[in-house]
Amino acid sequence: MFAEIITIGDEILIGQIVDTNSAWLAEQLNTEGIHVKQISSVADTAEAIIRALGEAADRADLIFVTGGLGPTKDDVTKQALATYFGCGLRRDADVLTHVETIFSRTQRPMLDINRKQADVLTGSTVLFNDLGTAPGMWQDYRNKTYIIMPGVPFEMKHIMQERVLPRLRQLDGRVPRWHHTLLTGGLGESFLAEKIADIELALPPHIHLAYLPKPGLVRLRLTATGADLGALQQETQQIASTLKSRIGDYFLGDGDVALESQILMAMQTAGYRFATAESCTGGDVARRITAIPGSSRAFEGGAVTYSNALKMQLLGVNRETLELHGAVSEKTVQEMAAGARTSFRTDYAVAVSGIAGPDGGSAEKPVGLVWIAVAGKQQVITREYRFGSDRLVNIERAGTAALLLLRQLLFAENPALR
Repeated sequence: MFAEIITIGDEILIGQIVDTNSAWLAEQLNTEGIHVKQISSVADTAEAIIRALGEAADRADLIFVTGGLGPTKDDVTKQALATYFGCGLRRDADVLTHVETIFSRTQRPMLDINRKQADVLTGSTVLFNDLGTAPGMWQDYRNKTYIIMPGVPFEMKHIMQERVLPRLRQLDGRVPRWHHTLLTGGLGESFLAEKIADIELALPPHIHLAYLPKPGLVRLRLTATGADLGALQQETQQIASTLKSRIGDYFLGDGDVALESQILMAMQTAGYRFATAESCTGGDVARRITAIPGSSRAFEGGAVTYSNALKMQLLGVNRETLELHGAVSEKTVQEMAAGARTSFRTDYAVAVSGIAGPDGGSAEKPVGLVWIAVAGKQQVITREYRFGSDRLVNIERAGTAALLLLRQLLFAENPALR
């Protein structure tokens, strides 16, 4: 069974908002054994909507539509749908009562335009929206099923979970699909592919391997499709075990758990606390860590010591070190990490100093040069990196490298945490 997702809105096409609905919907459908064949975004015009619906019907069995169900003139989805299906609109009494209740509760005047929210396609099944005024609709047309939902993410998710998924589970034609994801780090995509080429070549036709790279990390996703979900799980587990053995130390963990989440969990398990000292990354490492709920249970805090003065004042870096070796050097970053561990009274500390670019480099110290150090309970380790000339990419790569080095020392000093 194939599905297509259509999101409607000029705000998506001009980059004003990011379409998160499609990603979430695709994830839900995949879990239910429904394969998403295409995702598209179209403008707020009847012509674009009608054309997209017709094209989707040629490719998919289920067509999901989000957006454009508001009461204002720029929301034309309902009228376009009525034209496409060759039907009219009717005012649903239950939806109207719900809309009136919302306006009464908030003590806002209700206009005629607001009553139009209760208009639904003739012949459709109403997908009641408990959280908003725009209902969803389920429409069967020419052996295809159309699920129309509002574009507001929390309203769409509620309708999908409460109204749509229970109905989808009654449909025939769903084919089980199982995913197994492995996280790797420190090895580029091409080198990783070469390392596991024979394993990938030997995969059976119903199992596919995908590479999902980002700076410093590569996720490997095994996707298995077949009739027996239990057999798929067992088969992918065996292949994953073979991949782990081949990848060796570059394997970081199973699933979609982020690198920083792994570190936090390990720190919490051991009862350790850690801190950061950042220069060229500008606090990006700390940001990635504190974005995770519960990070305060292991993360003490950090310092963005951009200037030499702050490196000396907050981290205790020696003036002589800075004068002799410079801010971007092995000696300086060692003292930054050790100083952060001492100043913040933590078990571990990671420090980063580099030249993010696009200028500021020299022949001796080019743009993209980054030094990273981690101070642990037993030692301080350092590593030099040579990235590229793009500032934002350098910051992201440096942050990932810092977390990888922190993870390396943490597990080296505490093998039981692996």
